[in-house]
Amino acid sequence: MKKIKHLSFKERIIERFLQISAAVSIFTTLGILYILLSESVDFFKEVSILNFLTDTQWTPLFSEKHYGILPLLSGTILTSIIAILVSVPIGLSIAIFLSEYASKNLRKVLKPVLEILAAIPTVVYGYFALMQVTPFLQKIIPNLSGFNALSPGIVMGIMIIPFIASLSEDVLYAIPYSLREGSYGMGATKLQTVFRVLIPTASSGIIVSIILAISRAFGETMIVAIAAGQQPNFTFNPLVPIETITTYIVQVSLGDVVQGSLEYKTIFAAGISLFVLTFILNNISYLIRKKYKKYQL
Repeated sequence: MKKIKHLSFKERIIERFLQISAAVSIFTTLGILYILLSESVDFFKEVSILNFLTDTQWTPLFSEKHYGILPLLSGTILTSIIAILVSVPIGLSIAIFLSEYASKNLRKVLKPVLEILAAIPTVVYGYFALMQVTPFLQKIIPNLSGFNALSPGIVMGIMIIPFIASLSEDVLYAIPYSLREGSYGMGATKLQTVFRVLIPTASSGIIVSIILAISRAFGETMIVAIAAGQQPNFTFNPLVPIETITTYIVQVSLGDVVQGSLEYKTIFAAGISLFVLTFILNNISYLIRKKYKKYQL
């Protein structure tokens, strides 16, 4: 009887610890949101929100000042799109291979090796994009600028491959084998089973992995800071220099701008823009996941 009470007490301790952990994450998010909103309100007292959302120039550190967020948004979205175009087909292919074609021993070796990519510092990826990928691409695309969106976008795609491959492989591997046997019993090949049974069944988890990868691409800083050029051009041309929201925040945070000035407060306006963009993305992923869940077994 004492042992049961002791276990019950430990369970209550664990329950309280989990509640505190959840509360810490919630209050941390609320604190970040409060800082962004409070500082952004001061910024928008001096800069029109309409001008902020529609002006195609972002030059708060120049003599002729413009505060249009569109150039930073276009740079962020452009590099993220390139990264996703690279990472999704490669990541899903790796996930399918590890789940359905690789032996257990090969899977145990390849999966940790793949996840090493996620542990490489992003500054290394940045210099790899600048010193290796860009010169290689310039041989193929002669008019490619030394700083551009294409090179960091490709390298970002390589960096987030483990997010998509590892999570998608876990989802595919967890599907009951009875579904595979049922598909084979109907005369389907392994490839047909993968694309007609397994991927639709695991679509919710795969979508989550892709959304997580997109969020990671949106927040990437060092790769684009080193290889993209830090020039806020409102363009979707991947061959020219661009600047993203995160790289601008880093640029201002280096200490050259006076704290409390309007120029300094632009980092909070840019930060709240990135927060809203990520929030919208997460809600889209939730709606997509909810929709696909209806059709899953």
